[in-house]
Amino acid sequence: MSGLTIIQSNPHPHGIDGPHHHIDLWVDRATLAKRRWRGTAVDGREFGFDLTEPINHGAHFFADGANYYVIEQRPEDIIEIAVSSPREAGSLGWKLGNLHLPVEAGPEYLRAPNDPAVIQLLEREHIPFRKLSAVFLPLRAESSHHHHHD
Repeated sequence: MSGLTIIQSNPHPHGIDGPHHHIDLWVDRATLAKRRWRGTAVDGREFGFDLTEPINHGAHFFADGANYYVIEQRPEDIIEIAVSSPREAGSLGWKLGNLHLPVEAGPEYLRAPNDPAVIQLLEREHIPFRKLSAVFLPLRAESSHHHHHD
């Protein structure tokens, strides 16, 4: 492939209509948090991203003929803690939040980076956990800024 394809608009996160061949562009979580970056898909096609907001794992960002390109976030080493109730998840989320680290919340688990501070906290509190490699999708802060119109 030759040339750099620039992506300037944020894609629809649920795909592109019609039959296409799926081509991955693998990227780490830190890069996905940026609005401007470059990447190369598995077929060698190069892309430059100049976006208004970061792109997400699983986003279909470009189509070319029978091919569509998809962002695939690389798995990373994380800690997973099983939770059995919203109260338990809230309490644990508060404790992890005090470490100023990102947290992913699932229906029956919380996930955090595989960080010595997380492990120390969990061991000190006698909270069981497991280490695994997975795509880490932490919660993002949402803007609460809005306008009131009379």
